[in-house]
Amino acid sequence: MDRFVTIFRYFQSNSESMMNGICGILALASIRTYSSFHFTCPCLPVYNMVYGIGVMLLPPTILFLCGVIVNKHSLLMLEEWKRPEGGRTKDPLLLRYMFLSVVQRAAIAPLVWVIVTLLDGKCVVCAFSTSLDPGRFVDVNASPGVDLLTVLSKVPCKDLPADLLHHNLTFPKKAVIRYLRSVSQALGWTILLLLILAAFLARSLKPCSKHVTFLQTRYWSNYIDIEQKIFDETCCDHARGFAQQCVIQFFDSMQSEFKTYHPGLGRVAGEEADQLHGITDKEQLNNLLKKWFDTKPPLNISAVSLQRVSGYTSITWDSPSTHRPTVLPSASAKQTAV
Repeated sequence: MDRFVTIFRYFQSNSESMMNGICGILALASIRTYSSFHFTCPCLPVYNMVYGIGVMLLPPTILFLCGVIVNKHSLLMLEEWKRPEGGRTKDPLLLRYMFLSVVQRAAIAPLVWVIVTLLDGKCVVCAFSTSLDPGRFVDVNASPGVDLLTVLSKVPCKDLPADLLHHNLTFPKKAVIRYLRSVSQALGWTILLLLILAAFLARSLKPCSKHVTFLQTRYWSNYIDIEQKIFDETCCDHARGFAQQCVIQFFDSMQSEFKTYHPGLGRVAGEEADQLHGITDKEQLNNLLKKWFDTKPPLNISAVSLQRVSGYTSITWDSPSTHRPTVLPSASAKQTAV
């Protein structure tokens, strides 16, 4: 139980870990879905290929879209790509890093589905049974009047029809299934080997690349994620204070009763009012949000740092017994006093 708690806390540690956990869940869900899926080939010359390829490609497309939807970075990437320049320029490397991150995580579950279907082989047998050359398995000249294409389309079925068996009793159905399944499994293992080899090369050659650029793009990707999270939290706090002020103004005639039953309400309301920074109506709020979207502030906090340094005051203690702080004026304050 402690191990599951540790894993759960790891997935909750940051957004990237959470996205990795969601992608892992989607991959496991794809395996579980395929194992519980009852594959039934139509056994018709035209529909076999459509049904087989559809089962191989349609669910991976759905899983890929689900992986993009649940990935938080996909929305951040689109917002970063579509937003105006404003006071902050766009970084192409950052957009590329976020795009590759979204695509890589979203492609895990579809690749798992494709590999599982190839290793199972039912889809390939159903889709490509009619594409084989009948001459490899049966003497075409010895079976006059038999539609071999129809016979091949019936290969995925459990039993061949009686009329076809009457004309062709020695049709090697098991040989066709073994051939197609072997090709399918070989293709599945090859894709799995290529993926593992690509991951190995990416991990091995990663120190040889521009690691500083990778760290920078990863840092700013995390920054955008955290900035959006703090913006949402700040909006919630601001909306709570604004709503509280609107409610208090609406019940202005009942202030005395509110203070009687809630003595600390006036103090809390005053603190919330100080946090509104002069915003008093809906239009000001909308203009502020529009300004944030249109003119994202530049990533430069030198003005705030200088303001803090200029207003900095040092604190000392008179004696250990009283623990009363003495505030010493800063350099700018001394110059003003002189």
